[in-house]
Amino acid sequence: MIRTILTYPNPELKKKSAAITIITDSVRGLVQDMAETMYAAPGVGLAAPQIGVHQRVIVIDISGKNEPPDLIVAINPAIVHAEGETYEEEGCLSVPDYAANVRRHARVIVKALDIDGVERTWKAEDLLAIAFQHEIDHLDGVLFVDHLSTLKRELFQRKARKAAEDKR
Repeated sequence: MIRTILTYPNPELKKKSAAITIITDSVRGLVQDMAETMYAAPGVGLAAPQIGVHQRVIVIDISGKNEPPDLIVAINPAIVHAEGETYEEEGCLSVPDYAANVRRHARVIVKALDIDGVERTWKAEDLLAIAFQHEIDHLDGVLFVDHLSTLKRELFQRKARKAAEDKR
């Protein structure tokens, strides 16, 4: 089922998510909904808080349009090692119509459980490393705009307020 993606400034996006202790059919259903929602958006990643569920689950698929899907499901993901630096443009399904350069680690190692409860390790670089960092931030109530300089963040917030007023 495709779920509604919450958008800035919804306060639900700023809440921290709880760890999942048991992978149940409910969690599997959540993952299925998240994948359908992400692909329909379309996006390369989605975190459960973006659909109003405060559990530590992310889905990522950075495969290109002409490639077969390659869905990554990460439950309780944690970055266990990070190195290097990259400064790339990011966007977010929860922050539509806005993109900005964000400083991230160039390479990360992420540990998480997969949908079967098996611990997995991903060594990620480039877009996958950025996607992991971006989605894990969501689990901690952090949006990519929170990484911007004060000036850029204030300009974004002003633009977002004006857009919200224009919709009224």
